[in-house]
Amino acid sequence: MKNISRLAISVILSVAVFAGLFCGCSKGSGAGSVVTVGITQEPSVLDPHTVTAAGDREIIFNIYEGLYKFDSEGVLNPCLAESYELSESMDEYIFTIRKGVKFHNGKEMTPEDVVFSLSRAAGLLQGQESAPVDALKVISGVSVSKDDANKVVVKLKEKSSELLSYFTVGIIPSGYEDCQTKPVGTGPFKFDSYNPGQNVTISKFDGYWGQKASIDTAVFKICADIDAGMVELTNGSIDIFPHFTTDRAKQIDQTKFKVDSNVSNMPQIFILNNKVKPFDNVKVREALNYAVNRKDIISVSTDGNGVELTTAMSPAMGKYYDTSLDGTYTYDVEKAKKLLEEAGFPEGFETTVTVCSSYLPHVNAAVEIAAELKKVGVTLKINQVDWATWLDQVYSKREYDTTVICVDSAFAPFDVLGRYASDSGQNFFNYSNSKVDELLKLIPAERDEAKKVEYYHQILGIMLNDHNCVYIQDPTSITIVSNRIEGYKTWPMYVVDLSKVKIAK
Repeated sequence: MKNISRLAISVILSVAVFAGLFCGCSKGSGAGSVVTVGITQEPSVLDPHTVTAAGDREIIFNIYEGLYKFDSEGVLNPCLAESYELSESMDEYIFTIRKGVKFHNGKEMTPEDVVFSLSRAAGLLQGQESAPVDALKVISGVSVSKDDANKVVVKLKEKSSELLSYFTVGIIPSGYEDCQTKPVGTGPFKFDSYNPGQNVTISKFDGYWGQKASIDTAVFKICADIDAGMVELTNGSIDIFPHFTTDRAKQIDQTKFKVDSNVSNMPQIFILNNKVKPFDNVKVREALNYAVNRKDIISVSTDGNGVELTTAMSPAMGKYYDTSLDGTYTYDVEKAKKLLEEAGFPEGFETTVTVCSSYLPHVNAAVEIAAELKKVGVTLKINQVDWATWLDQVYSKREYDTTVICVDSAFAPFDVLGRYASDSGQNFFNYSNSKVDELLKLIPAERDEAKKVEYYHQILGIMLNDHNCVYIQDPTSITIVSNRIEGYKTWPMYVVDLSKVKIAK
């Protein structure tokens, strides 16, 4: 698991839509308002610079803050920085640091804390072998400005106009070393405790610089599975249930709950390890793209509640998404068989899909895919593993044939596609194309937005021609909210924001 911690914060593997998070609100005797959030995976990383899993990020989102921060509309706004400047040469970011901000331990945040945090995230501290946040490895140095003690200067090894979304990485006290066991940030909630196998508890930070939270305590309860959460929901002990499934939403008592939904911006992908035979053969990858029926997979895995995908990007990304590529693949068994024959597999082959057993929609998708591939002679064995094993074996070590997962990202196109660079620590697809690498280097050095859009479209087109993976859908994220709760909003990214949650009067 040590290798996992070095992967970038921006590339979170999201079982998000299917994680099963539950939230209940009650009044504790003398304790104020309490919200209980159910999670189906054991938290593994609470350090903002080494976090990998989306389930961990949803917890620490409420604890840590960065210089900039996304809002519920996917807009990037100033946070611990009041503003920034990008030099004409595009190799230097200058941040004006917000004053009057306190850490949860009572220490006032200073520019030196920002220098330490960004240096740590970029792997610049003594003894660090690599950058925990892969995208920030482009940073060559961080220092307080000589001209203004309230400004922090971030120098880059090369031009980059696409780095701002990565400055959402959490700021921690200078020299602090206990982020994993005792997180300290500047967010609206502070860390209280973590009881393995039971819960993580956070509470309202009264010294918060911005609008203070309305609820007093939030408990992230570790649940056995989503069915256990359903029982609690039925019993009225759960008030908010993010990432609900359509079929179960139909069973909810609509006199007690309301439904909120949004795009998820998290492509569900049947991932083919591009360096493992026979998936190193482009004809095989193309064949599988024609061998699967995306509509049927979506129907089975998310009850039809998703948008079909052809490429690595969700339509939620707006102009960066290339609509001209929609519908490239049709369900065509005979074409798939012909492509497999051309690839040297006239009788098909046998392979394995490794899928996390905790997330039923991914398992269901794998079952459906296996049934469809059988029609073209491909035998797909299903290997169900726990989440920790999946992270280690598939994501970190890349020792797998195929897998089914949702991949999360920030609301930034470079965050979506940057993981496909050949040298990216986030590229567990093992995809490699020199032209894609070249374009990914051109984008950060470009100021012209129209040219950037063109480059992104070119990348999507190249990846499509490489048939690198089987992109299935962008699932719609559904949240069930009790009528006793106000202020909760489903985000277009994997976030459970408790800062605006209130108990209805």
